[in-house]
Amino acid sequence: MTGGKRTEMGEELAGKVALITGGARTKGQGAAEGRLFASRGATVVLADVLDEEGERTAGEIERAEYAHLDVTSEQEWDDVVADVMGRHGRLDVLVNNAGIALMGQLVNTTVDDWNLTMAVNQTGVFLGMRAGARAMIEAGDGGAIVNISSVAGMEGLFGSTAYGASKWAVRGMTKVAAKELGRHGIRVNSVHPGFIDTDMLAQGNFDDEQRARMARSAPVGRIGVPDDIANMVLYLVTDAAGFVTGQEFVVDGGWHG
Repeated sequence: MTGGKRTEMGEELAGKVALITGGARTKGQGAAEGRLFASRGATVVLADVLDEEGERTAGEIERAEYAHLDVTSEQEWDDVVADVMGRHGRLDVLVNNAGIALMGQLVNTTVDDWNLTMAVNQTGVFLGMRAGARAMIEAGDGGAIVNISSVAGMEGLFGSTAYGASKWAVRGMTKVAAKELGRHGIRVNSVHPGFIDTDMLAQGNFDDEQRARMARSAPVGRIGVPDDIANMVLYLVTDAAGFVTGQEFVVDGGWHG
């Protein structure tokens, strides 16, 4: 994807193919990105391990399809990307959205929780970038990769030993990849959400008062929604961001900083 091009609103991704991980849950960030990308002309592949839900979500989106993908598996990454290239002939956009949040203080974090968090949040992003970049380089048309990190990858958050470490790693890998892939016309950026109203947040079992405190902690006075993240990611994968790479974008209502 090169800069300097102007397209009509609603057509920014016409003819492009986008692969989005963690896209099964209807109310999740990946699905929100898929809906938005498709509305702007892209063919979207939603990838996840939640097959039944993923098939249903993809079926609700025009020009979307579902692929089973365990992001911790090197073989599955290679197979999914090869399938996308074989059926569509191109891969223009990769969004590494899949992640887990096993929260815990340092002294309470188990090795199993640490290893699983790193496998999904860090190694999954590494494998995705590698497979996606190889396909984009071979096709020779450039591309855009967006890695979803977290505000926990911008500062130390209490009780997020494994999760925070994994998201700092995503931030670092993004910057290195941007340096290495720029000459191939591939841009790589990271997005750092704050409190977003998704199933992952719901897993924290926060009561109404805790959620109210989260909302008040952001200067804009609310918890974010998946579309807040999707809108930022859309910008980063279009030609409007053709001169933007290796950067981090915090989407948290002003909470960080």
